[in-house]
Amino acid sequence: MDGDETDASNSAAPGPAKILLVDAEPRVTERLRRQIEREGLEGLEASDLQTLREQLAYQPEVVFLDLELEQSSGLELIGEIRTRSPGSEIVVMTPFASIDSDVACAGVRDFVEKPLADPEEVVRATRRALERRRLRVAGEDGLARIVARSPKMKGVLGLIRDLSHNESNVLIEAESGTGKELVARAIHDTSPRRTGPFIPVDCGALPEGLVESELFGYEVGAFTGADRPAPGLFRSANGGTLFLDEIGELPLSLQSKLLRAIQAREVRPLGTTLPVPIDVRIVAATNRDLTSEVREGRFRPDLFYRLRVVSIRLPALRERPEDIPLLAEYFVARAAKGSGRIKGIEADALEKLLSCRWEGNVRELENAIEAAVALARGPRIGADDLCLGETCSPLAPAPEGIPLSLASYECACLEEALRRVDGDIRAAARLLGVGRSTLYRKLAKHGLKRPT
Repeated sequence: MDGDETDASNSAAPGPAKILLVDAEPRVTERLRRQIEREGLEGLEASDLQTLREQLAYQPEVVFLDLELEQSSGLELIGEIRTRSPGSEIVVMTPFASIDSDVACAGVRDFVEKPLADPEEVVRATRRALERRRLRVAGEDGLARIVARSPKMKGVLGLIRDLSHNESNVLIEAESGTGKELVARAIHDTSPRRTGPFIPVDCGALPEGLVESELFGYEVGAFTGADRPAPGLFRSANGGTLFLDEIGELPLSLQSKLLRAIQAREVRPLGTTLPVPIDVRIVAATNRDLTSEVREGRFRPDLFYRLRVVSIRLPALRERPEDIPLLAEYFVARAAKGSGRIKGIEADALEKLLSCRWEGNVRELENAIEAAVALARGPRIGADDLCLGETCSPLAPAPEGIPLSLASYECACLEEALRRVDGDIRAAARLLGVGRSTLYRKLAKHGLKRPT
């Protein structure tokens, strides 16, 4: 779900980035601080472990770290920073011309060599670190736009994080309305290509006679009316990600040309015989069963396997009912933003939402909530405000003895989480996205056995 924009006029302008300089020699940190502050940044200093801990309370954007501080090992110092200021980028200051494998494995990606013959190197390293931090935060924002708490969607988010360090092609398989483009954007936002363009295209919406020119571009005179060149979607996505939605709708005659473009990493615009190199990652999506399409001869197997290097299956909304209350609250807040009239949603409305199959998935839920916000008579949406009609088919009746209610879903979710982690309370809390104290309270509320 796309995040709401923040009104800049109502938010304070951010101050200069804070750069923490940690070295056992105070004269070194003082000299570096002066260099940093000449660049309009805020310099913080620490020459011992206690001062380091105090300065980390300011959550500096970048920490320059001398690994020889006091009696702590380099890994212990890095762990301390990660715990107290997880958003900080760390740059190691070392007398060696590289960082060792242990430090690299701890997530440190940059270093400056001591003694600092060129103080400008600290400035350059600071700029690199601030850019890495900006890109990392952008990637986290991309994931944050996906509203989910269910184990199945947690698994999807985990896959997206696993993909953050490679550029493999990805095929997203899911029903319509499940959020395929949202997941594709999160894959792009967390990838090494995040600074490049993200170009989405609905293959099913492209006129069949124009698919080739739309994808690969054309030169002047390529056809009647081509009075100026067009780069095409592949070249527009150069250096970034091309999202091919509903790839199963692509005509068979075009699939071979798409395959060639992916394999050769070049396109041939209409009206020319000269190939143009491209640097594009492909994320494709489909609501069809492409395995069956391949078997029936409607989709090329070689293209299928080229696209499906990594496969992500998005669950239908009916497969993750735990997310319905969370999504409903999110959509209410977004639809009511600015009006001040609607304050939330009642429990009976949530139970009504939980009783539906949602054949249109998240998109259908969003539309239902938006209509309810527009028509609600009171400050909170009740069951009577939801005009679901025949579009929301009911679920099968709940088994006898299991009432269809929020409480029953919460209880079932707690039991399932504990089952999956063999009663490990810490792991269960992480899986559910709650703190341990909250989990203990909910176990007591439902009379569930507290793990020992």
